[in-house]
Amino acid sequence: MAKRIDAGTVDIKEKVVTINRVAKVVKGGRTFRFSALVVVGDEKGRVGCGMGKAAEIPDAIRKGIEDAKKNMIEVPLVGTTIPHQIIGKYCAGEVLLKPATEGTGVIAGGSARAVLELAGIRDIRAKSLRSNNPRNVVNATIQGLASLRNDEVVAKQRGITTTQVYRGKSDEAANA
Repeated sequence: MAKRIDAGTVDIKEKVVTINRVAKVVKGGRTFRFSALVVVGDEKGRVGCGMGKAAEIPDAIRKGIEDAKKNMIEVPLVGTTIPHQIIGKYCAGEVLLKPATEGTGVIAGGSARAVLELAGIRDIRAKSLRSNNPRNVVNATIQGLASLRNDEVVAKQRGITTTQVYRGKSDEAANA
């Protein structure tokens, strides 16, 4: 599982994914506010997303950026891609993330693309499998990236060396 990080120590970029006008019906009529879904990242393996809501669009974006900085995670990268294939799930959103060879680029839809580019991933294939709601797709992508594990983490959890992670059972039986 990826650990949360302090956003004050890194130089971040932000991208607004969606801005939505929401209404509340009160006695005097409707009051309109704006909600903004924002993704922030340093393009070096750190990314986060957040929602902000306010009467004005710039205030909603600012609140979304503050929320996204609080929810930043660190993503394990292998060169310019991810270590292994994974499916991220959040509510009705489901996103398939597949590593790709160098030079492939970011092949992903709009909401997932924003997260992957700000995470610093240059070569990946992603597919939204269920919901196309931007909030669910962004959160499913973040959840998938947070669930990634590289070989050092797997080796540490199993109590073995990193070279033993890639060995099959037949290699261990032959060496015994």
